[in-house]
Amino acid sequence: MNDKLVYSTGIGRIDANESTQPTFTGDGIVRIRRETKGRKGKGMSVIEGINFQEHDLAALCKWLKKQCGCGGSVKGNTIEIQGDAREKIQSLLTTKGFTVKLAGG
Repeated sequence: MNDKLVYSTGIGRIDANESTQPTFTGDGIVRIRRETKGRKGKGMSVIEGINFQEHDLAALCKWLKKQCGCGGSVKGNTIEIQGDAREKIQSLLTTKGFTVKLAGG
């Protein structure tokens, strides 16, 4: 009997040649945009483009929430901070050494 795993309901088909680790494919620029869609008109600052392999997103999110005095969370590879605090987040991340751009209107 062969004990080699070929399929998992959580991952799908398992190929021995493919790595299951996600890779970062960003350009090194952190983008901050304001998003209200699906939030009943409440604004939220969404931060994307941070290399999750080099930086701890949960710790960075916790630090940003503390500095802004508001809530937030990490969803996938993005950080969501409640409210429209794009300018404050931009200055905070610039002091940390990130290249930051404000995206959207």
